[in-house]
Amino acid sequence: MTLTSALGNALTGLAANARRTDVIAGNLANMLTPGYAPRVLGSEALLDGGVRVTGITRRLDPVLLGDRRLADSAAAGAETRAAFAAAVAREIPTADTPGSLSDRLGLLEAALVTASVRPEDDLRLAAVLREADGLAKALNTASAGIDTLRGRADAEIAQAVESLNAGLQRVEEINTRIVVAQAAGQDISTLEDQRQREIDVLATLVPLRQVERPNGAVALVTTGGALLLDGRAAVIEFDPTRLVTAHMSLGGGQLSGLRLDGRDVPTSEAGPLGGGRLSALFDNRDRIGPEAQAALDDVARALVERVEALTPPPAPGLFSDGGARLDPTAITGLAGRITLSPAVDPERGGALFRLRDGLYAATPGPPARAPYLTALAEALAGAHPLAGAVADLASQVAQTRLAADSEVSFAAGRAGALRLIELEGGVDSDAELQRLLLVEQAFAANARMIQTIDEMMQTLLRI
Repeated sequence: MTLTSALGNALTGLAANARRTDVIAGNLANMLTPGYAPRVLGSEALLDGGVRVTGITRRLDPVLLGDRRLADSAAAGAETRAAFAAAVAREIPTADTPGSLSDRLGLLEAALVTASVRPEDDLRLAAVLREADGLAKALNTASAGIDTLRGRADAEIAQAVESLNAGLQRVEEINTRIVVAQAAGQDISTLEDQRQREIDVLATLVPLRQVERPNGAVALVTTGGALLLDGRAAVIEFDPTRLVTAHMSLGGGQLSGLRLDGRDVPTSEAGPLGGGRLSALFDNRDRIGPEAQAALDDVARALVERVEALTPPPAPGLFSDGGARLDPTAITGLAGRITLSPAVDPERGGALFRLRDGLYAATPGPPARAPYLTALAEALAGAHPLAGAVADLASQVAQTRLAADSEVSFAAGRAGALRLIELEGGVDSDAELQRLLLVEQAFAANARMIQTIDEMMQTLLRI
């Protein structure tokens, strides 16, 4: 080996170790950065001596990354449904909550019992009127609350679709930059980290699989088989609705679904975009919300039917469907329309004595008799008490919330476990410091070689 070749070997070694030091420093500096994959410097020995850097490789387990993204998607969907179920439970609280339907019904039944003892007492009749109106308004408020939650879910769908489209565009742009940089022989690790972070965010909206392409780009396909990105990003469309009411549904055409590149696609969990936060928002708007509304309407129906039996048709009863007699074919949204008859409200031209003598009594009857008051109390607390229907409603809401919370626990536990495994394969500071010590030793050896060659050259020059 000549002095020149030995010097060349030492210089290439110094250059390679300098690059390796930069890589290790970058790993340590970004060990807590989301989406960062540890770098490994590749090198090879040259036939004529020395060493050459072949490139920088990201140390990553693609299978684990894919599984973790699917788990994140499932967890995001479960959390979205659980948050909606909890909000519904706040609109329809349990019996021990002041102002709940059970509480309002209990106050009305107590007022009826008290008024039956002294039916001639207008103060007690006024208490019945107040509690009956309170029960009707509690149903109205709960129904309006569910409408608001469904409307909020619709708005969140629009935001999620906007985020999905914007994220796909960003991944498309990063793909283009990676292809260009790789063709020019540049390091693409930082761009790959950026792309991974973008896809991680998208994976919470819809469950994605990443497919590598030979030029360094990636394609994105949902687990339901929808191609979202392969060279060009797909376009997802959704038309938000400003106001959502109980009668509006996706099947009825009043609410918007999804379009993928101009084609209508199912929005269910089993659909091509199902499994993440986006489909969970549709589930909230189109299933969980309407189910709670239907259960609430069943309670309102039971209330109206019981009091209507005390009033001959076609006149409406004490509780009515917006002032009209109940139409069995139009129950949806009844809880939001239920009203108290003005015939018993002095402020609306009615009279309190009708609570005692009959809803459409023309003149007061004997004060000691209260036929309508007694019949009303029996209608609410008969063989199948209305309180049972209200309790069933609260139980259904609580069970839906419990099931959603259980789903969150499982999905979050699985996602957390996979993320922990992924972190274990991330930057190991101890291992990186050990590599740094080896690089330092190699650097010192190369420097010593150069120093020795310099001394030999100086000796030859002095001869």
